[in-house]
Amino acid sequence: MAPEQLSAEQKAYWETAHRFSRTEVLPKSAQLEKKDFGLMRDLLKKAGEIGLLGIEIPEAYGGLGLGVTTSCLVAEAKTLYGSWSVTFGGHTGIGSLPMVWYGTPAQKEKYLPRVATGECVCAYALTESVSGSDALGARTKAVKSADGKHWVLNGSKQFITNAGFADLFMVFAKVDGEKFTCFIVERGTPGLTVGPEEHKMGLRGSSTCPLVFEDARVPIDNVLGEIGKGHKIAFNVLNHGRLKLGVGVLGGMKLQLEHVVAYARDRKQFSTPIVKFGLIREKLARMAVATYATESMAYRTAGLIDARMEGEDKNAADHDAKTQAAIEQYAIEASILKVFGSEALGLVSDDAVQIHGGYGYIEEYPVERAYRDARINRIFEGTNEINRMLITGMLLKRTMKGELPTFDVAGTIAEELDSKALPKARGNDALALEALAAEYLKRIALYCLKAAAETFGLELEKQQVVLSSLSDLIMDVFALDSMITRTRQATSAGTLDATRVAIIRLFSNQAHARGFESARRVLTTSGKADAIGKLQALQLFNTHSHGELLETVASAVESAGGYPFPIA
Repeated sequence: MAPEQLSAEQKAYWETAHRFSRTEVLPKSAQLEKKDFGLMRDLLKKAGEIGLLGIEIPEAYGGLGLGVTTSCLVAEAKTLYGSWSVTFGGHTGIGSLPMVWYGTPAQKEKYLPRVATGECVCAYALTESVSGSDALGARTKAVKSADGKHWVLNGSKQFITNAGFADLFMVFAKVDGEKFTCFIVERGTPGLTVGPEEHKMGLRGSSTCPLVFEDARVPIDNVLGEIGKGHKIAFNVLNHGRLKLGVGVLGGMKLQLEHVVAYARDRKQFSTPIVKFGLIREKLARMAVATYATESMAYRTAGLIDARMEGEDKNAADHDAKTQAAIEQYAIEASILKVFGSEALGLVSDDAVQIHGGYGYIEEYPVERAYRDARINRIFEGTNEINRMLITGMLLKRTMKGELPTFDVAGTIAEELDSKALPKARGNDALALEALAAEYLKRIALYCLKAAAETFGLELEKQQVVLSSLSDLIMDVFALDSMITRTRQATSAGTLDATRVAIIRLFSNQAHARGFESARRVLTTSGKADAIGKLQALQLFNTHSHGELLETVASAVESAGGYPFPIA
């Protein structure tokens, strides 16, 4: 699904959440930055009153039971202020979804109605000081009490969002030191201590504390899901979290574009508004390109998940399992979005500071805080390094299972290169060459993947630099394909929008150059440097004026006062 295809109802939820962020949250950001958690809880309750906390909670338990796309729209709208975004997401996503998906009817009945209203705030407690990316290396232990009425937890958790004021913690521990399991732990549980607030680089309005468990006694019925199956909860929830992070960054990206246009119009140097300077306009265009690419992938992925769930009975006993399976089907795309989106936000935030010059370094200007807040996204929900490993790793795993004909297609590509029987541009619209570039980029990625697999075999999983380079190729393929598909779907009267075409041409040129550098790294490391010459046949050169493309996009941004393709 493209944003241009959203229903009126979906747009209405975005508008509601966006208006709430604009009118209720942003004006209070200075107070929230001082860790006024009473105010933060009040805002959560207000959000609950208008339904924003219950988007993915079933109607039977006080929620709305809506789809992934609507949830993503709300996620985007809440990211106008980073600390609000993290608090909100920690509660509505990773904090409450474990109960939505794995809770017993009794657990759901007890907790979810209060979660949906904001009366009860949730937190997700997985990370430990010794286990970050290696989640299964956690050392927190749980044993059954002598009387069989409690689980006794010992250990600690680190960097827990919302911990300073959360009422419920989804805590992962190993039963008898072996069986990774999730527990619902209430605040006030004897033996649970919430440590002091961390002093963070950014997200200063959010709460981040350690948890310490010293013979903490948790009721025997508070196991979430099955004993020993906590990894399923952790990883399925993180897949969803990566998707939400990848779409959530869009709100901040669009807001920064709005801020920099307003500033650049007013700020004059040499008697000229800086918005008229070529290198400023280049940055405006670059910010718009990154935003359009992220947005195109994000809502395409959300739409695919919703399409898979279309027609399913929300009240069926297996509905939650089917929802998780649908999200898991697009776990590769979720990791792509997490990596690409967090790095795109970093680029946009950096350009925003640069356009502001010295003022971008001053707290009075919102871009200073946005820059600090953005940095954590490359660490959240699994570091970008881990997710780069996952992108290629999951693709290889599905290939080996026979779910994808990756190597068969790669073999066909090798034959094409040998015979020089490469595909030609199809159609005659303004994006025909870019569509061909996307096809060529796919071929480069598949050819390199097969070459690396032939060299390293099962040892490929240890070749992190190779896997990372392959993932960069795969991300650009997905981005370019998504942008072209979206733009063609948004065609009005058969004419492609000139600004969208310019955005895609700019991205295509950059992606193609990056693709060949990634291919060089993969092939030389794989001992197949002689194959680089073959791939030259897939190199395209277009004669579009780079300056004219930049100006087309920058003019649209300036005219719109920000991102030129609003959702509503």
